[in-house]
Amino acid sequence: MSDATFTHWLTIPLYDTDAAGRLFFGHLFRHAHDAFESFMAMLGLPLDQLIRDGQILLPLIHAEADYHQPLCHGDVVQVQVMVLELRRRSFAMGYRFLNERGERAASARTVHVQVSADGTADVELAASLRAALTACLASQQQTG
Repeated sequence: MSDATFTHWLTIPLYDTDAAGRLFFGHLFRHAHDAFESFMAMLGLPLDQLIRDGQILLPLIHAEADYHQPLCHGDVVQVQVMVLELRRRSFAMGYRFLNERGERAASARTVHVQVSADGTADVELAASLRAALTACLASQQQTG
């Protein structure tokens, strides 16, 4: 992990587990999104404000995950959040879910596109968003 990687912590709650007491696979994306919301707030671009203002909307256009080890009820999990790629009007985020031993339990990747309030894709990312994401990407590359 580099110093530039944003870290979000969570404890797996009972309601996120299946009958075997393990994290239900679909809930991994909710936790990735929670980490993304914390990351955006750290950048000074809190999603609730962006949605209220209606200027920058960032729906998902792709999501994928890999599961390496079980995550169970009560596990304390570190989610490392990284900017993976910047495009003209979209960007990709990466998430590493580490268990209490620091081992990779899961990973996820999401791609967000910027759309206008009417739902049409914007021509390019807003300057403030691009600058914040570019700074994180450059910082990760320098320390990674």
